[in-house]
Amino acid sequence: MEHGPTDPIVVPPALVETVTSFFGPAWAQGLPALAAQRLDRWGLTVTGEPMHGAVALVIPVRRGDGSRAVLKLQPQDAETEGEPLALRAWDGDGSVRLLAHDRGTGAMLLERLDAGRRLDAEPIESALEVIATLIARLSSHPGVAKVRRSGPLARDIAVRGRARLPEVEESWRPVIERWASLADELADEPGDRLLHWDLHYENVLAPLEDSPGAERGPWSAIDPKPLVGDPGSELLPALRNRWAEAEETGDPVRAIRRRFDLLTEVAGLDRDRARAWTRVRLLQDCLWLEAARCRVPRTHALIDQALG
Repeated sequence: MEHGPTDPIVVPPALVETVTSFFGPAWAQGLPALAAQRLDRWGLTVTGEPMHGAVALVIPVRRGDGSRAVLKLQPQDAETEGEPLALRAWDGDGSVRLLAHDRGTGAMLLERLDAGRRLDAEPIESALEVIATLIARLSSHPGVAKVRRSGPLARDIAVRGRARLPEVEESWRPVIERWASLADELADEPGDRLLHWDLHYENVLAPLEDSPGAERGPWSAIDPKPLVGDPGSELLPALRNRWAEAEETGDPVRAIRRRFDLLTEVAGLDRDRARAWTRVRLLQDCLWLEAARCRVPRTHALIDQALG
């Protein structure tokens, strides 16, 4: 049922919980008022129930000209503040198209895609080809100003990785040190392409069948955490996600190696740099995961093994 900008937006409790854990309670408390403000300023009519991820509220809307869109609201931090800059640069070339952006609040008006048709529902090999094609399309664009750079990020990963060594089980310390050394090396030649950085299967949607943008291709990336760097650093989300399917083959190392081979071949990536960057991202993951404080998780160890 449609309702206008004067009707209050109910923020899903699950979003309140997760966004509060990351950013504190104030942002979640102010979200209904922010939504009402943007709906009014952009002349939008709500056309469906709000959707959400870990920190973003996404509201289906209709614009004044009758076209469909979504209003996306999320806290601003080092990862999210680059999203409108990257979307503007890509302008729909492999990504969702940005229609409007409010710098003060970070609110974005985006073209409507089909939330019911995600890439994670496609067979894994077909999905990998889509991911690889999107990596190539998105990284064909040069980096833009004010988007995070991978050089400083890699240096920070190396420093924090070595600082963690005293907590790590002795048998895993050489692995962490090797990954940290790779981060140091890559920081000197980080790359200059515009990257998505979170290109997994749930972040790729199909266009609406009657959408004016349907001719751009069958799939578009959403929710980037943009970074300027080397396209070889884009692989880990596609290797790590849908892990159960790799396990179900009976040989997850072989299955992940097949994913790596397909991704690098279709995207036209330098395999050695892709291996190195993927290991740096494994270290970044371990720094974030509480379960990885003392040892490398099995999933990450098997991906490292699959890289050869």
